[in-house]
Amino acid sequence: MPLPSAHDVALAAERRSAARLLLAHPLVASTGPHSEAFPLIRRHADWLAQRFQQVFGYRLLVEASYARLFKAGLGTASGHRLERPSTGTPFSPRTYAYLALALSVLVTAPEQLLLSQLVADLRAAAVDAGIEIADTGRQAERRTLAAALRQLVDWGVLVETEGQVAAVAEERGGEALLTVDREIARVVVAGPLAQSRDGADLVRRAADPGLGGPRTYVRRRLVETPVVHLDDLTDTEREWLRTRQRREAQAFSELLGLEAEIRAEGIALVDTEDELTDLHLPGTGTVAQAALLLLERLADRLRPEEAGHPAVGGRLVIGVPVPDGLLPELLDDLIEEYGRRSGWQRGHLEDRDGFLAAVLEILVRMRLMAPAGPVRADGHGLPEGYEQTVADGRSVTDVSQARGQGSAGGGWILLAAAARYATTVAVTHRTDRSPADDDSEEPPR
Repeated sequence: MPLPSAHDVALAAERRSAARLLLAHPLVASTGPHSEAFPLIRRHADWLAQRFQQVFGYRLLVEASYARLFKAGLGTASGHRLERPSTGTPFSPRTYAYLALALSVLVTAPEQLLLSQLVADLRAAAVDAGIEIADTGRQAERRTLAAALRQLVDWGVLVETEGQVAAVAEERGGEALLTVDREIARVVVAGPLAQSRDGADLVRRAADPGLGGPRTYVRRRLVETPVVHLDDLTDTEREWLRTRQRREAQAFSELLGLEAEIRAEGIALVDTEDELTDLHLPGTGTVAQAALLLLERLADRLRPEEAGHPAVGGRLVIGVPVPDGLLPELLDDLIEEYGRRSGWQRGHLEDRDGFLAAVLEILVRMRLMAPAGPVRADGHGLPEGYEQTVADGRSVTDVSQARGQGSAGGGWILLAAAARYATTVAVTHRTDRSPADDDSEEPPR
């Protein structure tokens, strides 16, 4: 087989760079923060559109001034949340309301308008929609509005021609001249507006993974979440992944430059360039530091015994219940040992319950911990009519009770992926080989 030419290598690298950018930033404007890569997207638009549709069922729209990748949902509570860049604080429902109201105004707004006029139009739109908004004269409300408008600037919907949208947060109500890109405003919302009865129906439809079958859903989960544990999948999805995981790993490497870590408990796609994630662990800040330290201690203390691959007679362990009271106990120990001498934020040290909740939120989003409860393998969270059973009665990996929820424990589960953060490593040797083909799941290492 001949080696690829220098031209082929360069072409593949260009397409991979463009695909990675769109995956991380589904809305790329020709004048935005990623404008230098926009010509690359336009150059390979047809190929990218075909590949995103074939692999993920995503639609790609490339116009003269922007490119928009319309992603589909992964189910309720699986979306990408927006945050204030300065603090990392998640957008509140009120911020999302301002964002939606502003977009409803901007799709038909003149090319340029004053900030004060935008605020007035936004308030009028709220009245028309029957939405009650607080007095924008309050400082907290002004900051919330400013965060929503700042997001529109980041997306390229608004351009600050003179002044800044942050002026709306000033006590005296500053002014700014804004230029509006109505085309980008119309493609911000990925959900099917024309098919939705109301806002709640739009959110439901946007989160619905659809009926694309196990292939599309599993690929989306692999690329959009930090790790996919086997009980995050239905029987049909697990069977599809078991027989194709090696080929899928190669495909993800070629298309996006991602490396697959395949374990008995699940699969994670690793980005060695650390560009395709909005979550980082280790990370900076008090909460991220405490989350890493807490995870290390949990992984060391709750290491399961006699875990192994079912194909060689082992017991599949995807999660271990956390005993009641252990989480606050460990957090108290960490605060005493590291908190004060490491300069952890005083507000967190004084509010232990809130601190623990923030730490657990990071670990849940990283798929390293989960609340005890039903999982997708049990039929939880499936859209109506979604295929669950394997055809022809083929056997699949049994994941029942793989999180140990039937044993005594608290309301939290430490998931298998947390083992990579343990400070000590347990090494086991295989004494038998699985008769399965090369695409079967690997034992834990």
